[in-house]
Amino acid sequence: MGADFAKQVESAVSSWPGVTTQPHRFGGIKFRVGRRELGHLHGSTLADLPFPMAMREELIAAARVEPHHVLPNTGWVSRRIRTVRDVQDVIELFRLNYDRPWLRERQEAVGARSIAR
Repeated sequence: MGADFAKQVESAVSSWPGVTTQPHRFGGIKFRVGRRELGHLHGSTLADLPFPMAMREELIAAARVEPHHVLPNTGWVSRRIRTVRDVQDVIELFRLNYDRPWLRERQEAVGARSIAR
């Protein structure tokens, strides 16, 4: 069942407008919107996501994530995937990153350029 966890996350996250996937340099799959990485999966057991430091601290304090497994003093966080509930939590974390203001501003700018043409 664990192998299905990555497929469930990939299916959900890659269905959002503008999200692309590509292999991650350390294995797994990376999710991007334009040049920004939303995060990546290491197989079906671990997700890594970047957040602003203040948001990272809130997520750690709420026990939703832990400091990144390799870069603990950065905005990156890690979330272990062990259960179906973890899959949903990881999808919610990717969505939290996807819905950050930088993406809305980018989408609005792209839409404005499309209209202007």
